[in-house]
Amino acid sequence: MEPEVVVVGSANVDLVLPVQRIPRPGETVLAGAMTRGPGGKGANQAVASARAGARTAMVVALGDDEGGALLRAALEGVDLTLATTSEAPTGTAIITVEESGENSIVVAPGANGELTLSADAVAAVGQAKVVLSQLEIPFRTVAAAGAASSYFILNAAPAAELPDELLAEVDLLVVNETEAEAIAGADRSALLKKVPAAVVTLGGAGAVILTRDLNGDREITVPGVPVDVVDTTAAGDTFCGVLAATLAAVSASDAITASDLTNAVRRANVAASLSVQAAGAISSVPHGDAIDARYAEVYL
Repeated sequence: MEPEVVVVGSANVDLVLPVQRIPRPGETVLAGAMTRGPGGKGANQAVASARAGARTAMVVALGDDEGGALLRAALEGVDLTLATTSEAPTGTAIITVEESGENSIVVAPGANGELTLSADAVAAVGQAKVVLSQLEIPFRTVAAAGAASSYFILNAAPAAELPDELLAEVDLLVVNETEAEAIAGADRSALLKKVPAAVVTLGGAGAVILTRDLNGDREITVPGVPVDVVDTTAAGDTFCGVLAATLAAVSASDAITASDLTNAVRRANVAASLSVQAAGAISSVPHGDAIDARYAEVYL
């Protein structure tokens, strides 16, 4: 069967360093035992979509190395027919995680920087209900995915100023507060001058949905789900993947409404709250049954 969600994005090997606090510029701190595992914004989001119940495929470039093999094995439930092998090494992320669960990340893109869309990938993107991408791959590849898709979600992370031509392809923009400011300045409502709908994530405080409306722009606040935080590394990616999977469940013949979007953001919030209670990236992404059980406790 054709995938419902296609993720066009990055995959990295994560080197995670636990620290008492993230170092300031020019400062050296000592870390605890380093762990190594699969991650990358695209890979995390693809796994989150698949675990949330959507048939999910990924367009990704991996190196012909041990890191590439690690990621292929870790992309549980994700169709990798469209994955390509690059001469460049598999991408690597160095992540410092402090005791509060907050993190700081540096990414060496490697093969991610070589990702392009083949003819088969363009066809798959065109047939998917939802296409999801991020900014750890070349902008031209992100723009090509948006142009070929019928419903395009862009998670504009890492933060960057985006060309209007790329934003013109976006149906739903997902950003945190820093990323929103990079695109639209201090007034987040200005995002609606660039895209028809946006979700601004607020960490533990939840998210704000911005939509255009016949009677004026709408702003809907979805409160966060309070939990004890262990590691925030994949929280945003979990949110995006579950959001995409939930929106893909809306009939392809129906326009996605503000109500659909609110429900999807609530489910994504719950999933993110579960992910921060476990360490790691892909290893922290919850499955659909756990998400739905917690959703019922919080919202029903």
